[in-house]
Amino acid sequence: MPTTTREIRIARAVLSLTHRPADFDPLELLHDLTAQAVALLPVRCAGITILDEDGDTAVYVTASDELCLALEEDQGELDEGPCIDSARAQRQLPLTSLTDPPGATRWPRFAHRARAAGITAVAAVPLRLPHLPLGALNLLMSGPPYPGGHDLQLAQTLCDAAGAALTLRQQLADKEQVLGQLQIALDSRLIIEQAKGVLSVRLDVSMDEAFRRLRAHARSRQQKLTEVSARVVGGRLPGELLDPARSKDLR
Repeated sequence: MPTTTREIRIARAVLSLTHRPADFDPLELLHDLTAQAVALLPVRCAGITILDEDGDTAVYVTASDELCLALEEDQGELDEGPCIDSARAQRQLPLTSLTDPPGATRWPRFAHRARAAGITAVAAVPLRLPHLPLGALNLLMSGPPYPGGHDLQLAQTLCDAAGAALTLRQQLADKEQVLGQLQIALDSRLIIEQAKGVLSVRLDVSMDEAFRRLRAHARSRQQKLTEVSARVVGGRLPGELLDPARSKDLR
């Protein structure tokens, strides 16, 4: 049976999530996970939450775009939603409609906000290390085609690949240490969000476009996204970010 282009893309995605430099940024890994999910699955956007040390409170970590970011934060605020349920139960949440029961009645407040944003269905898969739950990957859809069982298996494989990278990097044995590393990612996220806002205003572009340029600049120079973001927030904006024509990486 001939190998398809999509199969090659899947293999490359798993490889890129698993094999990272020794000092990779966990936040970048998790953002790559959401980006790969959107690229390979029939979903509108994707986001990740993790659980606190008690395994009860879910905290938003990263999302593929601003729409998903807002809905991930809504789940945390409302303490209801597919990502929270999947993270706490550490089970896959199959495709669930937000326009009809059970989704519309299971998460009434979240479903209302999601529908207002154009999201009509959701699914989620757990993010975990071996014998150690971390959180979940949230998949949001705005219409057909919807992901099927094999798509959710692929989503789980992507999550497991990211979990393997975290395991190999940290060589951690307990959840408290893992969450300590992810807390760094949470702190980094705040700096990155601030930098996105600065660039969005300075360049008169969307937050998504500001993040794309910020990340492209960091990657083209093999610098950590958090470090570049801190410079931007501190008022030290690289010329290439202000004038993308000066850098082919940002075109």
